[in-house]
Order: sequence, then C-alpha cells, then structure tokens
Amino acid sequence: MEFSILYAINAMHNNILDNIMKLITILGDAGIIWLLIALILILKTKTRKCGILIVIALFLGLLIGNLLLKNIIARPRPFIVDKTINLLIKIPEDYSFPSCHTMASFEAAIIIFLHNKKWGISAIILAILIGFSRIYLFVHYPSDVVFGAILGSLISIVVFYGENKYRKIRFS
Repeated sequence: MEFSILYAINAMHNNILDNIMKLITILGDAGIIWLLIALILILKTKTRKCGILIVIALFLGLLIGNLLLKNIIARPRPFIVDKTINLLIKIPEDYSFPSCHTMASFEAAIIIFLHNKKWGISAIILAILIGFSRIYLFVHYPSDVVFGAILGSLISIVVFYGENKYRKIRFS
C-alpha cells in the first residue's frame, strides 16, 4: 500500500514541484530551520523559554529517532527497495524509519503552537510540507512521515508540559 502512495505522488513530478520540494526538504536538513528559529526566539526575553524548549525537544528527538529507533528498526529507504527511482537529492545514508526531518519539524512546530497559536499554525504548515517533501522525494515511506509527526508531537508535548509541571513543583 505504501508503494502505491509513493508511486501516485511520484506521478506528480514536474520541474517546478521538484525544485520546490528540494528546497523545502533542505529547510529540514539537520533541523537547521528549527535551530535558527530557536536561536532567534532565545535572543528575545519574551520568547526565550519557547526557543529553549525547542532545542530540548530537538535534542530528545535526535536521541530517540536518529540514534535509537532508526538503528533498532533498520528499515531500508524506498529508493533502496525500488532501484528504478532517480533521486533528486543527495542519497541519505541512514535508515528510513522514522522520518527525522518530520519528527524535528513537528517537535519545533508544536512547541511554537503551544507558545503562540498564530506562529504555530505557520510552523505546522511548514512541518507538514517538510514531511510531504520526504515522501515526494522518495526517501521515506508515508508511515515513516506519519510516525515522525506523531513522535515529534508527543516529544514536544512532553517537553512543553513537563517543563511547566517541573517549574510548578520546583517553585511551590
């Protein structure tokens, strides 16, 4: 079923979408866009907590997704299974599950949303686009992206509400 979805999306390819999706996926490389946003948020007193929580969530996601789950599950990427696909981006070296581009994007986007709904909606839209770009570019299965979004959201919720609970316990 996942290859049916991948092939249907693959049929959408054209020069304009190819370039847009390559650009969008680059935004998610190594969580760079989210780290830059976190840094900008940390520089302002009013948004410092949000920026710090993003960094914490991204670090937890790196440990859980990249270092733990990818290596335990060791799922080959779709382009490895179907060698007829020509990739539009540099060949990823690690495993497919979960999509850490998507996971990191949702970690940051959900924390931003919990801090500021208006900014958060834009961040969530970008996170969805980054996740979709990974499927479009044939480097992840749809379930990799869905699980990455769920796991990233859960990590961010735990970090956001865990910090609030810790602060209440610590200062009460």
